[in-house]
Amino acid sequence: MPLIASKPSLISLVAAVLIILVAPIPSLTHAGKPHLINFRSPNLFPEGLAYDPSAQHFIVGSIRHRTIHSVSDAGVVDTLISDPTLPDNVTVLGLAVDKLNNRLLACITAMDPLPQFHALAAYDLRTRQRLFLAPLPSDDDGPRPVANDVAVDFKGNAYVTNSAGNYIWKVNAQGEASIFSKSRAFTSQRVDPDLPYSYCGLNGVVYNSKGYLLVVQSNTGKMFKVDADDGTARLVLLPEDLNFADGVAIRSDGVVLVVSHKTLWFLKSQDSWGEGGIYDKIALDPEGFPTSVAVGGEDRVYVLRGHVLEGARGNVEREEFSIGEVRSERESKEDGVWIFVLIGLGLAYFLFWRFQMRHLVGNLNKKTN
Repeated sequence: MPLIASKPSLISLVAAVLIILVAPIPSLTHAGKPHLINFRSPNLFPEGLAYDPSAQHFIVGSIRHRTIHSVSDAGVVDTLISDPTLPDNVTVLGLAVDKLNNRLLACITAMDPLPQFHALAAYDLRTRQRLFLAPLPSDDDGPRPVANDVAVDFKGNAYVTNSAGNYIWKVNAQGEASIFSKSRAFTSQRVDPDLPYSYCGLNGVVYNSKGYLLVVQSNTGKMFKVDADDGTARLVLLPEDLNFADGVAIRSDGVVLVVSHKTLWFLKSQDSWGEGGIYDKIALDPEGFPTSVAVGGEDRVYVLRGHVLEGARGNVEREEFSIGEVRSERESKEDGVWIFVLIGLGLAYFLFWRFQMRHLVGNLNKKTN
């Protein structure tokens, strides 16, 4: 009888161990130091950053050249797109990879005092050929537009922010552009005219798979939730302003990342972004003037340091730039706790297994004697 009674316990033990081994657990902290990619390209001064998961490399633009480049994990730079048909001296700002259609989308803007030009370019990532160049319609009553950042939905529709006019364009998969959202919410917040970036309104944008956009506004530090069907927008309630918010990205777990030249915020929401909380807040070195954030392989978070303020001066030369991984200190601590929990569980089951085996051997000895 004791021998028979011990079998279910051993079977339960094996089953429990298997459950622990195959059950999903929080991703553990990556070993070693955060990944830093230093790369060289004369006078590139990249402002936009994207990650191409199929090719496993980053993509950056340039505020001085009509080029777009790939950057490998080892810092090897390759000219991905060179488009001499674009107007001279245009700036390549926001970038987005359309994974479903294998396209690269790029915001093209001519800065003052150049003649006005603002468009969205789409390129095939296989052939590197341009698919379309969609001029973005202007609002005659507003200031000179600036096509700043872009996001793409599952249907191939692109959404482009106008930082000067505080509205959003929509460009469909065929390259047809229209003004999509001019919500009053975008101009409902007070702007301090003394701020050095008071002119920069809507900036980073990201598409959420539930059917809406999240857009940040640099000169107010606010975030807005925008319906991707009708363009209606409302303010997302946050515990603090995201001062000089620039680029935005979203991880697979729903964490939204917002970067400024001094700070990287990790944001979460429990109600589909009616309001959000700041999960973590990381101070950044402003020397490289971070402007963009992207999610790389294994959901790692990377920030671009493109020194764009230097590049905007026009008479400064530079060839060294960087893309650096930034880790949440809070997540690192929680992952560390999980490591100890798993070790503890493993030790407990090992001790239980030893006890069961001793009990089993004892019963066998009694039966043979």
